[in-house]
Amino acid sequence: LEGTVWLENYLARYPYTALVISHDRGLLNRAVNGILHLTDRKLTTYSGGYDTFDRVRREKLALASAAAKKQETQRAHLQSFVDRFRYKASKARQAQSRLKMLERMEPIAAHMEGAVSPIAFPDPQELPPPLMTFEGAQGGYDEKPVLSRLNLRIDQDDRIALLGANGQGKSTLAKLIAGRLAPMSGARKATGKIKIGYFAQHQTDELVPNETPIDHIRRERPETPPAKLRAMLAAGGTGADIAETPVKNLSGGQKARLLMTLCALEAPHMIILDEPTNHLDIESRDALVEGLNAYKGAVILITHDTWLIELVADRLWLVKDGRVEPYEGDMATYRALLLSAEGRPARRDPDKPKAKPKPKTSQKDKATLRAEVRACEARLDKILAWLQEIDERLADPDLYRQDLGTAEKLQRKRAEIMAAQAKAEAMWMAAEEALEAAS
Repeated sequence: LEGTVWLENYLARYPYTALVISHDRGLLNRAVNGILHLTDRKLTTYSGGYDTFDRVRREKLALASAAAKKQETQRAHLQSFVDRFRYKASKARQAQSRLKMLERMEPIAAHMEGAVSPIAFPDPQELPPPLMTFEGAQGGYDEKPVLSRLNLRIDQDDRIALLGANGQGKSTLAKLIAGRLAPMSGARKATGKIKIGYFAQHQTDELVPNETPIDHIRRERPETPPAKLRAMLAAGGTGADIAETPVKNLSGGQKARLLMTLCALEAPHMIILDEPTNHLDIESRDALVEGLNAYKGAVILITHDTWLIELVADRLWLVKDGRVEPYEGDMATYRALLLSAEGRPARRDPDKPKAKPKPKTSQKDKATLRAEVRACEARLDKILAWLQEIDERLADPDLYRQDLGTAEKLQRKRAEIMAAQAKAEAMWMAAEEALEAAS
């Protein structure tokens, strides 16, 4: 997560062209200013971040669907006339005319995208609170503590995301909660009948390559009829076309869905998800959000996907320096905290020799540099004004209903202006740096 926040900030400030391929919705909203969408072997350019692209694309799909239905009705009407009158002498000419109209009518494809299978988790029985507590617990490996003085409580309606840099102990805490790691000291107390589902991305290595999803779930439920096993797989997003496919031939996302189904098989009271989105595309992540929000048990979430955290978690725990403490802010304040920490000036090494003083710049040279900075600023302001004007036109839904050709031209023009903006920003930054160096 911390690396993702750093990358978003770096890309947002990067003065040159960057091409990003990602399923991270937050990154695509905060770090890019255009989307190239590949579908049906065609590339389409959209301005703005992912949410803007998604809204405009859905509007275009709806318009294409409506136009296709309208054309289908028109074609049926023309064909009906031809069928009725093509052999009647008095109407033959009109029938031939309509037949030619049908032949010249280019079919409009209604590009309706395939629906993504939902992800559902079975509802557990309700247990008295709390589900689990830790009292002065310590956890680690080989008698070396990673986490200490844990005093935590988890209830069945909790949605908790674990924050903290890699190596701070988030996965260790998840294993302690799941009971896969015993505390070195202190107490872990859980309700006696509690069931816990545990998902970790590395578990894909535990799947049997030559067995199918139906084989895996049958091993866990040998007495369950095949039809019900298939229904269980379908609830987790593993359809009938995949149920009989060997695991070695499944994609990373399909394996992840199978693992989620297996971890939730016993209707657990708590689900622990350690990086569940690594192989899920954006649509599957949407399905995961819907499934978790509908689930009536506790959720412990470790993920680098800030969008998933914002939509699912209502509590944040910060794992840092061997401790786990509630984080009282939200993801926006945590991002700001990470970026402010990144932006702190580095301390100068006292043993490092000081740089030699630079030769002084004359007042005339400084005036020239200031003039160059002002010229760059004026050029950049003009480009940004053009960009805003085009964005306002592209944001009008009527444009896509009335003149798709103009919309495409504006999108191409916007891409050209974005390239000019990058060059202008680079020139402005260079001029600013030269002026700063001369001061």
